[in-house]
Amino acid sequence: MPRPFRFGVNLLTPAPAAEWRAKCRRAEELGYDVILVPDHLGMTAPFPALVAAAEATERPRLGTFVLNAGFWNPALLAREVATTDALTGGRLELGLGTGYVQTEHEAAGLPYGSPRERVDRLRHTVAELDRLLGSPEHQPRPAQDRVPVLIGANGDRMLRLTAEHADIAAFTGARPGKTPGSLDPLGAGELDERVARYRALAADRPAPAELNLLVQQVAVADDPEPALRPLLERQPRLTLDDALALPIVLAGPLEDVVAKVRAQRERFGFSYVTVLEPSMEAFAPVLARLREEESA
Repeated sequence: MPRPFRFGVNLLTPAPAAEWRAKCRRAEELGYDVILVPDHLGMTAPFPALVAAAEATERPRLGTFVLNAGFWNPALLAREVATTDALTGGRLELGLGTGYVQTEHEAAGLPYGSPRERVDRLRHTVAELDRLLGSPEHQPRPAQDRVPVLIGANGDRMLRLTAEHADIAAFTGARPGKTPGSLDPLGAGELDERVARYRALAADRPAPAELNLLVQQVAVADDPEPALRPLLERQPRLTLDDALALPIVLAGPLEDVVAKVRAQRERFGFSYVTVLEPSMEAFAPVLARLREEESA
């Protein structure tokens, strides 16, 4: 039997206190299970934003999607994680990644490193968090016995790390593009291969991880072409049909989009679906329909 759906929204736009709390409450009203924040310069600082989200809401889990390991000293990060989990009543889910925007590291005066060095840095961070937060002597203490860990991965070494340590395996459905900080989408066949590789690496896990997909664009419309035109301009190799088939694009009439989310859970195992803030309202009817189906 498939794992039940969970739906998250990644809030990207900084806002004053009242506006921030209002959009967190709106996410809860729309039925989102997880309110998430990224970790990029120029966007909201993750941990205080999640504490404010907790104060404004009652039900949703709260997560980072995802922290750039290169921004964080593991001991200081353990303090942030434990404090935030305690202040949010045990609602935190910790998302971690290597970071892929070199200019942000340079602006922060932090080393970026090669892909191998970034994965090694993340592996060290994960190991230190396990050690520190797993010790009963660590202060402060998180509210949860274990704060769930999500790791965003695509390459083989990252998939191995995810298989070994993550409670939630997150797939971006994209790879770093030729332009610094850009991402190129993966087709369904390429994503099949990445998920299959992860499953092989995770075959010996005592319990399966939850699988997450980050959806980049949602357009519920009889004619989604106008909404997809910017993507087609950025990715001139794609036809409209190619774009509609991308796993990270949900576009078309409501019934078609609902069917695609269901089909992607069947094909890839993606029961946890995350959308970006600009798609929060557009995805809400899809979320509601899938909820109705699961409760019937």
